[in-house]
Amino acid sequence: SPTQRVGGAPSPAFGSVTHREPMLSLENAFEEGEVLAFDHRVRERLGLDGPIVYCAEPKLDGLAVSLLYEDGRLIRGATRGDGTTGEEVTANLRTIPSVPLRLQGKGWPQALEVRGEVYMPRAGFAAMNARLQAAGERLFANPRNAAAGSLRQLDARVTARRPLRWFAYALGAVESDADLPATHVERLAALRGWGLPVCPLNERVVGVEALLAYYRRMQARRAELDYDIDGVVYKVDDIAAQQRLGFVSRAPRWAIAHKSPAEEARTQVVDVVFNVGRTGAVTPVAKLAPVSVGGVTVSNVSLHNFDELRRKDVRIGDTVIVRRAGDVIPEVVRVVIEQRPGDAREVALPSHCPACGAAVVRPPGEVIARCSGQLSCPAQRRQALLHFASRRAMDIDGLGEKLIDALVDGGYVHDPADLYGLQAETLAALPRMGEKSAANLVAAIERSRATTLPRFLYALGIPEVGEATARTLAQHFGDLEPLMVADEAALQMVPDVGPAVSAQIAAFFAESHNREVIARLRAAG
Repeated sequence: SPTQRVGGAPSPAFGSVTHREPMLSLENAFEEGEVLAFDHRVRERLGLDGPIVYCAEPKLDGLAVSLLYEDGRLIRGATRGDGTTGEEVTANLRTIPSVPLRLQGKGWPQALEVRGEVYMPRAGFAAMNARLQAAGERLFANPRNAAAGSLRQLDARVTARRPLRWFAYALGAVESDADLPATHVERLAALRGWGLPVCPLNERVVGVEALLAYYRRMQARRAELDYDIDGVVYKVDDIAAQQRLGFVSRAPRWAIAHKSPAEEARTQVVDVVFNVGRTGAVTPVAKLAPVSVGGVTVSNVSLHNFDELRRKDVRIGDTVIVRRAGDVIPEVVRVVIEQRPGDAREVALPSHCPACGAAVVRPPGEVIARCSGQLSCPAQRRQALLHFASRRAMDIDGLGEKLIDALVDGGYVHDPADLYGLQAETLAALPRMGEKSAANLVAAIERSRATTLPRFLYALGIPEVGEATARTLAQHFGDLEPLMVADEAALQMVPDVGPAVSAQIAAFFAESHNREVIARLRAAG
């Protein structure tokens, strides 16, 4: 019944779901040689000389989800999340017409977990964007973002209005006594028989050359498909062989994703500016004439550091080739030298920080140039406060980017120690803050006083000190005082702390402003 698809009031938040079996990611192959190497590893580990039987599938560019059926009835759906824990989006998944609420046929296990991909067909995406444009609303950049955004709506009635579809591609956890087919292809056929949609382009192929031939066919058909794919996936077909091959880190040894080449586009460098990050790193960023790359409009591209800028010889006015590395992060591939105008301008490393005017320093042998202003630099201050409050640092719930901007712009907070003097009345007067939100934030700040030395060290934002190094330093020194007075030689006695890291730590604690902030934090409890 349609009434079973949508209903109820909007949810205030998504709950978390721990997957019964981890939803692992896949290793990527970008060249045919990497696919040949994958096939060689599989045959070597299985001790086989002959060709391996695989299942080849299009790699849909959507959002991975897990559906749990009990007694043939859909009882829960969740996003992949970090692979171990995802978000519970059952109400939203129920709105997708291709997701069966009850299984058909017979022979399915009493408890069946099915993995699959939620996607948005191209035709549906175009029609939805046309409606949004007519209504004067913001358009989606591409079908993948549209699918992900639609599935994470707190109001399932919004999701129901989006043209989402779903394909099953694997089984997850099932009952141990379930009588299941012995190959992946046969299991997909079983899923299809139980009413679960399976991509019709999946094929059983024999040998690595057949894999590559399948990849070429899918690449040739990519533009005519009604949905986006970003490559193909190869899986060893025999389930017993999959179990023998096992896993490495967070990926199975029996499967690999053969990715499509990254889409490239041509545009012009309008300017190059320098951004200052949390650790003071001064990073060149190319400002581009906006260009669409893989369905996403790109106008800013990081050049990472001054050496990289020089290596690629990027100049203001240049025409450049841009792509999205891994279909995610935009990057400048190369400069089109033959189109360089006569007035193209070289870019110089600034001598002073664009945010605070402090000297920009680049130690000998270092790739990264840094602002020497540290916590007194406004650019570093905002990022330092955001990092200080983050979940893995002091875990101050509710202290986000916009609120930090308001606190800094209003002159209420200059460094992390100022957070512990904030009053609920002050916070309640800020934009988009009420008395309840202010009281919750004050309570979160209060809870953060009870922390651990590793978390505190990580929260300080010492350059080169991540969570692992913070834990190692805390274990080695046992307390804050001996760490603060340690010289570089003493610091290099700590496991995995070399000359570069020890120099950063010593310089941080030698800075009087940093020591003053730490003293005030400790005085605040």
